[in-house]
Amino acid sequence: MKAIILVGGEGTRLRPLTYSIVKSMVPVLNKPFLEHVIRNLAGQGINEIILAMGYKPDSIYAYFKNGTGYNINLVYSLEDKPLGTAGAIKNAAG
Repeated sequence: MKAIILVGGEGTRLRPLTYSIVKSMVPVLNKPFLEHVIRNLAGQGINEIILAMGYKPDSIYAYFKNGTGYNINLVYSLEDKPLGTAGAIKNAAG
């Protein structure tokens, strides 16, 4: 089973915090919010997660790498420019 997570937004409502950190990497209980989401999906039987990224993707790559530590396959879909919700999903689909 596959899932897609949209993590490409700039997190404007969390500014000034998101000037230095991507919204999905903001710590919650000492771990990035995205890690909690990925662990929950993996626990529900999801074995492949596509991360649709745009804004500051390097910190997400560096932290999660290929996802083997979470027993899932992580696939990264990078937007060259903001595509919006439907555009991000279409871009991730190939």
